[in-house]
Amino acid sequence: MIELSDDFQQRAKDIKCVIFDVDGVLTDGKLFFDLNGQEYKSFHAQDGQGLKLLQENGVEVAVISGRSSLIVETRMKNLGITHVYQGQENKLVAFNDLLSKLNITSDCVAHVGDDLPDLALMHRVHLAIAVQDANPSILSFCHGQTARCGGQGAAREVCDAILDAQNKLTNAVQTFIDG
Repeated sequence: MIELSDDFQQRAKDIKCVIFDVDGVLTDGKLFFDLNGQEYKSFHAQDGQGLKLLQENGVEVAVISGRSSLIVETRMKNLGITHVYQGQENKLVAFNDLLSKLNITSDCVAHVGDDLPDLALMHRVHLAIAVQDANPSILSFCHGQTARCGGQGAAREVCDAILDAQNKLTNAVQTFIDG
C-alpha cells in the first residue's frame, strides 16, 4: 500500500479526478504483438475494480496515453471510463482539454505515471504518484509511490488510498458486504 504521509492524505482529500497512464501503469508496460501485428495487453482485475470504485464515489477517472490501442479503448469502455485520450505525444493538450470538459482546475487532479512522458502532468497536478517500478528520474516529482508495480495492482492502491483519504473507502467496501 502507498505510504500515506500527512501530505499525501491532505492532497488526496481534494481530488476530483485521477488521470492514469496506460503502459507501465494500468499494464506492466510490456508490449506483445503477434506475427500479424495484433497487439495484446494484460490488465489487472483489481485495478479495474478500483477504477469503478472511484467513479461510483464521485471521482472522475481519465486515461492519457502516448500510444493508441483498440484494446485500451475496449477496456476503458467496459469500465465506463469516457475520458480516454490516446496517441497523445504532448499530454498537456489532452490534460487542458480534460480540465475544460470537467470544469475543474489542476488543484483537484491526481496523475499516476511511470516514466518521462508523464512529467509534464506530474508537475502540474495536485497529487502526483509513481508506480513502484517507475523510472527513477521521475520520483523526485512525486508525492507518493505505490508498493505494487504497474499492471500488478498499483492503480488499485491509488484508488483505495484516495477513497480512504476522502473517508469513502469503508462505505465502498460495505456495499459489497450488504450485497
